[in-house]
Order: sequence, then structure tokens, then C-alpha cells
Amino acid sequence: MLIARVVGDITSTCKHPSHEGKKILLVQPLDLDGSERGNPVVAVDSVNAGAGDRVLLVQDGFAAFTSVGHKLAPLDAAVIGIIDRVDLLPEVVPAVAAPAPSPAPPAPLPPKKQNKKKNP
Repeated sequence: MLIARVVGDITSTCKHPSHEGKKILLVQPLDLDGSERGNPVVAVDSVNAGAGDRVLLVQDGFAAFTSVGHKLAPLDAAVIGIIDRVDLLPEVVPAVAAPAPSPAPPAPLPPKKQNKKKNP
């Protein structure tokens, strides 16, 4: 799941039958600090979200089509919740994430033992 903000509505006069009567939204994924993360996404609304709402976004086909109650509907993303508040715990999520340490180089392999074959 991702946190996103509703930035617009999409109107489609011709759409798949499983989408009939469903509101389609344009949502902008967000980082924890509220800054934009990537490009906006088209998602079917399952919770009646509105412009400016912070929402929970799923971008998995199975999660998307089950959230709107249509088995095997052609969906990539759905809005499944409206966020009222986000509380970050400072000891769990630092205000500024430190860069991940680079992995240690692999240890060298020990030299192979050479098998000496005896000649008959």
C-alpha cells in the first residue's frame, strides 16, 4: 500500500463493464514527508474519496479488483481508504533517513586443493 493524494477525477464515457458506476481518480503517490513520489496514477475509488484527500492506494491487481468487489476485473490500482492522520514514531522512523551502508565485499574464496592423480 502507498499513501497518495487525490489530485483529480477522470471522466470516461466508454469503459469496461466492470467499471460502470465506479469513480475513477487521479492520485499522486507521496513520501512520508508529503513530497511527491513518482508519477500520478489512475485508480478506481472504492471509498468515495474527494479532491485533496490523502488516501491509501494499492497497486496490485488482485488487491485492486477485490477491494471494489469485482472478481477478475481489469484493474491495476484502487483507492481503498481515506487517511485521517499519520503518526510517525521518531525512534522507529528517523526524520531524515540515513543512507544505507554499502555491503561489505565478499570474502575471498580459500584456494582450491589440487588433487594429484597417481599415474598407474
